[in-house]
Amino acid sequence: MKIVEQIKQPIAFEMDLFEQKFLLSMSSKVALLNRITTYIVNRKGKQMRPMFVFLVAKMVSNGEVKERTYRGASVIELIHTATLVHDDVVDDSNRRRGFFSVNALWKNKIAVLIGDYLLSKGLLLSIDNNDFDLLKIISVAVREMSEGELLQIEKARKLDITEDVYYEIIRQKTATLIAACCSLGAASVKPESEHVEKMRKFGELIGMAFQIKDDLFDYSDDQIGKPTGIDIKEQKMTLPLIHVLNNADKKDRKWLINSIKNHNKDKKRVKEVIAYVKAHGGLDYAISKMTTFQNEALDILNNYPDSNYKTSLELMVNYVIERKK
Repeated sequence: MKIVEQIKQPIAFEMDLFEQKFLLSMSSKVALLNRITTYIVNRKGKQMRPMFVFLVAKMVSNGEVKERTYRGASVIELIHTATLVHDDVVDDSNRRRGFFSVNALWKNKIAVLIGDYLLSKGLLLSIDNNDFDLLKIISVAVREMSEGELLQIEKARKLDITEDVYYEIIRQKTATLIAACCSLGAASVKPESEHVEKMRKFGELIGMAFQIKDDLFDYSDDQIGKPTGIDIKEQKMTLPLIHVLNNADKKDRKWLINSIKNHNKDKKRVKEVIAYVKAHGGLDYAISKMTTFQNEALDILNNYPDSNYKTSLELMVNYVIERKK
């Protein structure tokens, strides 16, 4: 059995019902909107975010979910989908999960409006049902995601990034949404309990590990056996690179910064940077930090009694680290 199916097993019923409710939450009287939202839903990914919501809700409440849990999962997925649609416009990207992106098929103007529509649908779903505590969790996540993206852009221009700033960027950009899924799952069944903050922290730690794993893919061999170096080409400062930059002597540091700033489209130079990062312990350092976040997340789960839901969350934490893409 595939690992994702194994993780999903204790919440299979909830996930099936969620898919129906999610499609309904997107519906509109405008035919074009429905055509595009159906296209989006039919090309969904692994749906990790709703899985976090349901697994956490069931773990902290001995297997119980409420209508609020479904609404919370729908809101997270609506807002996450909105950010992906907007991201593709910002990045001028024509593909998403191997399919054409919304902006590639319907142009930027429609894609931006679709993103706005999904965002407003998510907010209204919470407001119409008085889920103000859930709305607050999600709104904080949206604010932080925007701040994280802008902080990364600002720092990429100067390449003056420290490890602490890097952690702040990935906490806001990636970890905050997974933290929101987990705290929202807890809040949907046990509002204002200590589980809400505990699960927020758990999600944040997984998100940090998840992003470092993503950074490592840039240095690992892809299907054709070559490291991609895409982050270097895009002047993105990731943990392996930051570590070697901060520990390089003056001459090497100057060469690295010059390579990233002025020669990032030169394939040979990018290869040399990748080789330098590998040779100077950048990957080993990033892996050790990722493992620390992973273990801290598992420590939080150890405070909960054994259950299928806890086992699935443990599998999820390990899957984040061991995934191949």
